[in-house]
Amino acid sequence: MKPDMAGTVVAIFCMPEHGHFMLLRALISGFVQAGCNVHVFTHRRYGPDVERMGARLVDLFTEHPIEHADSESVPVPCRYVSFAAYYAEEVLEKLRSIRPALVVCETFAVIGRLAAQRLGVPFINVLPGHNIHPQRFLPALHVDPRVAISQRCHRAVAILRERYGMHDASPFSYIAGHSPHLNVCCQPPEFLTEEERNSFEPVAFYGCIPSPDQSERPNDAAHTYFAGGPDRFRIYACFGTVALRYYADVATRVFEMLSNCLADMPKASALISLGGAAVEDGLIRRLRRPNVEVVEYTDQRAVLGEADVFLTHHGLNSTHEAIFQRVPMLSYPIFTDQPALAERCRQFGIAVPLASSVRGPVVADDVRAGLETLAKERESIMARLEQTRSWELDVMAQRPAVLTRMLELARANSADTR
Repeated sequence: MKPDMAGTVVAIFCMPEHGHFMLLRALISGFVQAGCNVHVFTHRRYGPDVERMGARLVDLFTEHPIEHADSESVPVPCRYVSFAAYYAEEVLEKLRSIRPALVVCETFAVIGRLAAQRLGVPFINVLPGHNIHPQRFLPALHVDPRVAISQRCHRAVAILRERYGMHDASPFSYIAGHSPHLNVCCQPPEFLTEEERNSFEPVAFYGCIPSPDQSERPNDAAHTYFAGGPDRFRIYACFGTVALRYYADVATRVFEMLSNCLADMPKASALISLGGAAVEDGLIRRLRRPNVEVVEYTDQRAVLGEADVFLTHHGLNSTHEAIFQRVPMLSYPIFTDQPALAERCRQFGIAVPLASSVRGPVVADDVRAGLETLAKERESIMARLEQTRSWELDVMAQRPAVLTRMLELARANSADTR
């Protein structure tokens, strides 16, 4: 960073989606380490992490509850569109008080994009998933049977268009937030084809893994996440923090099949994480076995440090954490960008599909067959994991240049407002 940019005020917006905040960690740390004065507009539950990184939390939701703006629309992120219209003036006032030179917002944070545009501040859009381009996803949303848009959301869209000049506003603006200034992809560039990369221009690649000194945690020898000791074959299963919101029956069915499979595998053990989802106690009792533990939530990065296999939905964070920890994946994508990322990992030779279709039927024998394939092909899979992990390291090494590019936007804005 150029010396005259020290103290630059950067505002970062994140909706209360755990995976999205996790994606932003590396960026928040990067701006802080570059000497910026970073304000993170998000949920207070992320406050300790924000402060630990040296940034300042702006509690976006205690005084501005999302449910007051919209408690009905499905998918839930449609409510973030309602939120933007309902609280625009209050958030604009907060933003004016800190006078940012740059706004960074993950795509679902429509309010951040709106505020930046109203203040004439350049904004950077952080892509929260794999290859999520409006042209690919909007047609599917328009016919998705889950979709139910509230009247509040329809009114909010009208307000965004008529009062705030967002002429392309829709209930699905949470996936249509591309920036003319810069779009940041939280993956290495190799995960997108050249055509896909071009569709996000101007684009930069930052990855989502925290810096190596934060990521290379030594395992705590006094603690193990798997029953039976290190000689067991260890399987970690998690479908993130959102999948059970919409497809609880699908996710729990796969967990049950894993548990049934492990009943006949005494030399293996599994840890199933529910990603913070609330489930009935009866399900947990059904899943648990002497060699299968079930937890509400766990430190995924640490668990992957012990795991031999990861049964995953292929969320962005989960996939790249597994790659960084060199863990072969058993793929069961559930919705949105996950099928495409699962297919990309299959093409790279680092994942094996569990089912033949998205949310397809699974029995215990399918789990067993998938694990056997991973064991048989382990040598080649591990070699490919080393290659894909090198891509993670390469994109991390390029972060200073990407930060400089971002701060040049702030520099230009500061010069224009003098």
